[in-house]
Order: sequence, then C-alpha cells, then structure tokens
Amino acid sequence: MTPEIIVSGFFVYFIVEIYYTLDMFNFLHSYIPSPILFSIGSVEIHWYAFLMVVGGLIGLYVAMKLAVKHNLEPKIFEELVIWFAIGAVIGARVYYVIYAWEFYSENLFEIFQIWNGGMAVHGVMIGGFIATVLFAKWKKVSFWKIADIAVVGLVVGQVIGRVGNYFNQEIFGKPTDLPWGIPIEIANRPDVYLNSEYFHPTFLYESVGSLVILFVLLFILRARRGRGEERGKKGMKGNVFLIYLILYSVLRFWLEFLRTDFSPMVFDMRWAQLFSIFIIFVAIILLIIRNKKYD
Repeated sequence: MTPEIIVSGFFVYFIVEIYYTLDMFNFLHSYIPSPILFSIGSVEIHWYAFLMVVGGLIGLYVAMKLAVKHNLEPKIFEELVIWFAIGAVIGARVYYVIYAWEFYSENLFEIFQIWNGGMAVHGVMIGGFIATVLFAKWKKVSFWKIADIAVVGLVVGQVIGRVGNYFNQEIFGKPTDLPWGIPIEIANRPDVYLNSEYFHPTFLYESVGSLVILFVLLFILRARRGRGEERGKKGMKGNVFLIYLILYSVLRFWLEFLRTDFSPMVFDMRWAQLFSIFIIFVAIILLIIRNKKYD
C-alpha cells in the first residue's frame, strides 16, 4: 500500500464523514462526547491518547514507505520514531506548561496528566526537531533528508491526533451559528462565553488543513523524485520540511483568530501567532539560502 493510496483513503474518509455529518447535525448539536474510549477495571483508555498513538503508527508506516522510494533505509525511521516520540512528548508538555503556567502553578500534579490534553503542537515541533537533529548526528545521516520524510509522517499524525481534542472538549473556537458548530459543556467554556452553546470546531479545521498540507508535501516529494533528487540538487533536500513549517504556521496563525483557549498576548497578538510568524520568517530565509547555495 503506497503513501498516496493511504492519503487518498484519508480524503475519502473525510468526504464520507462530511456526507454523514450533513445528516447528523441535529445529533451533533446535542451530543457531548466522552473523553474515555473504554475502561478495563480501573484503567481508562482515553480517545485523545488512542488517536495520538494510532496517528503516530500510521505516520510511521507512511514514512517507512516513502523512505524506500527516496533511497533511505526504512529501519532508520523505526529507530527515529522512538527518539522523536520522547522529544515530542517532553517538548509538547514543557512548552504547554510554560505557556499556561498561571494554571499549572496552582495545579502542579496536573502537569503529569498528559492524557487530559495540553500537548502544544509547537512544543512537538521543537522537541521533535531537537530529537531528530541528535538522532541524525548519532546515525551520521543527513538531517535534511530524513526530516523531509519524517515531517510527512508527522502531518499524518496531526490529521488523526487533532480529532482527539474533540473528545476532550478543548481547542474549540469562538461561538458560531454555523450548522457544524459543536456544543461545549458549561464547565469547559471560557467565562466570557458561558451563555453561548455552539462553537467552531477549530481542531477539525486544523485536521482538514493538515490533510491539505499532506497532499502538498507528497506532491513536492513526487515532483522531486521525477527530477532526480540524487543528481546534484542537494539544495532541494530539506525543502519539504521547510515548506511544512511555512504552511502549518500560516494555518495556525489563521486559526488563532478563532481559538478561545488561554494564550499569553504579545504585541496584541496571541503567542502562537507571534511564534508562527517567527517560524515562517526563519523557514523562508533558510529556503532562500539553501536553494541559492546549490543553484
């Protein structure tokens, strides 16, 4: 099964979901999801954790399939995923705790309750980036080359994992009257929106946006293979990774206008927006420098 077939499957899945959702608006307008998938005795399996794991495994499978096509040993990604997962989890949690220290400073025990959410994507990017750099140095392989493949797997994980926020009733947007607005329990609503009932499913917007980004990255990889990436175009290595940083940061910048979760404000912008602008700037500069160098 090729990566293209898997991605096409994602697309069909979303079309089917949209089709059925059109008939389920009344249900969704009254349904409050449970964060727990199932329980075995006192052990609870949460949707959020389950979808994160499933997304990671499918992302790994896609990366390994792409590795074969791009002259990389698939086993590298079996090892990398452990490094990346450790770096991503630590980075995501540390970033989020610092981000929301006002809350965690009074609820220290909840710092370790990652199953309840609170895993910042920007933290995943930072922690995963550091882990991948260290892994590449240890393996003596090109960071840029493995990053181009690994980032595709990361996007697959984002497409699936973001849906977990729905079950935790988090990362939703401002109130809306649109037919796809979702109900949020009063306990999970910001105080300013206590009298509102339906909200933008911004986690779903990000999931769909990530699916579009996934198609773009796969298109670039396919086009690069067609031009013969191993025949001197070294500057092209890393482009997929850098383009991902730009596209995701643009998506995140836009979504921040809708999100209602806590965020420090800097220069009248939400922190994630400012950080997204920084990432876009750095990624564009690196793209220009690396591609100019190898023209």
